[in-house]
Amino acid sequence: MACQHCGRVKQEQLAFLADNPRYTKRFAVYVGRRCRASPIRDVANELRLDWHAVKALEQQYMREQLRRAGTPGPRVIGLDEVSLRKGHTYRIVVTDLIRKRAIWFGGTDRSEASLDAFFAWLGPRKSEQIRVAVMDMWKAFRASTRHHAPQASILFDKFHVLRHLGVALDLVRKSEYARLSGKDRRFIKGQKYTLLAHRENLTLNGRRALKTLLTANKRLNTAYLLKESFGQLWSYDREGWARRFFENWRAALKWQRLGPYEKFAAMIEQHWEGIAAYCRPENKIALGFVEGLNNKVRVLQRRAYGLRDEEYLRLKILTCMLPAL
Repeated sequence: MACQHCGRVKQEQLAFLADNPRYTKRFAVYVGRRCRASPIRDVANELRLDWHAVKALEQQYMREQLRRAGTPGPRVIGLDEVSLRKGHTYRIVVTDLIRKRAIWFGGTDRSEASLDAFFAWLGPRKSEQIRVAVMDMWKAFRASTRHHAPQASILFDKFHVLRHLGVALDLVRKSEYARLSGKDRRFIKGQKYTLLAHRENLTLNGRRALKTLLTANKRLNTAYLLKESFGQLWSYDREGWARRFFENWRAALKWQRLGPYEKFAAMIEQHWEGIAAYCRPENKIALGFVEGLNNKVRVLQRRAYGLRDEEYLRLKILTCMLPAL
């Protein structure tokens, strides 16, 4: 429109138009819904639009999702890092474990200063409302949480603890492979994931291979049984019972010559407070969501292979658990 007062051409702002004035908001919502299930390129080919136009419309859709979701006030948070690319390039993802959604994505690495940025964004008042923080055994996360939310109970993620135990089991397998020679090695070679997987998740051939392996090697049999039984630690409702189970588990290592397991037991002893906190009734929360979201992020990264837009990845992560508009 030509302005009669200044002589310049101005653009009229209409409520039903998207950020790109060539499209309406209703069309932007449709494009955003399609992009939740399909890649940008497929949606662009289907609608005969430019690839960049579809991406811009999807970003507008995701920002509207975040606006309608509102500002979070979490009581139970989960902390985890996400690798963006090779070279130890990390970002921190914070999740609300009660509402089952990601609430913050940012930082420059997985340092204490990066997590301080989350608490600065959340504010002191909402930080004081956090009662449980679930994380892996990373010192920087603990230090930042204790500084900004000292009232919160720190709870170490079960899946990260069991991952360390899986590494110890694999070290035992490698030491047995190096100790044996000749035909005895054939039972151990290539059985890493057979030992690390739960028995109920193995195929029939996998169970047969596991049975043959454990029958042929006594030390691996002991290590496997100790690995399978350690998960019982998170089933107790009182810290005293959990402590008694751990002491009995550690006593079973005596005379077994399982060096990696002894180092793992020493690590659990050092971080016992964060594991025993799960015994309290108010801390009985689902621990699998943090690891499940991490897998979801890796799927999003594979689908967005080739993109270098970190803001687009941030929006994808924050809205992947939100309902569609």
